[in-house]
Amino acid sequence: MAIRKAYATWKGALRDGQGIMKLGSGAYEGAYSFASRFEEGTGTNPEELLGAAHAGCFSMALSAGLTNAGYTVESIQTQAQVHLGKVDNKSRITLIHLDTVAVVPGVSAEEFAKIAEATKVGCPVSAALAGVEITLDARLEA
Repeated sequence: MAIRKAYATWKGALRDGQGIMKLGSGAYEGAYSFASRFEEGTGTNPEELLGAAHAGCFSMALSAGLTNAGYTVESIQTQAQVHLGKVDNKSRITLIHLDTVAVVPGVSAEEFAKIAEATKVGCPVSAALAGVEITLDARLEA
């Protein structure tokens, strides 16, 4: 199986320091800081990148599940909302909510919901994040 790499560099103290995160493929590099993570500052943060990974993984896995069930997938769009909160006064990811809209001709809403729910549990990123509550809204679009 593949081994993927990502890198991060941090310089300075927590509140006034700055960092860079980048993907091993070179496809993305972005700045992050205390403000971009815990406030509304400019830049990215680990939770945002985790959300992108989860949304991408879920969309691909849902496509596989639907295809394996005999459906032709036109499109799947997923947004992941990663909630960062406090648990026992420590910063923790407390919830990830996936919101998916798909165009899949011929699938019933019930069958789609069943496959989407199985995907929520079964995609590799969801499995890696099993200690976090993951919720899902999945709907079909004509």
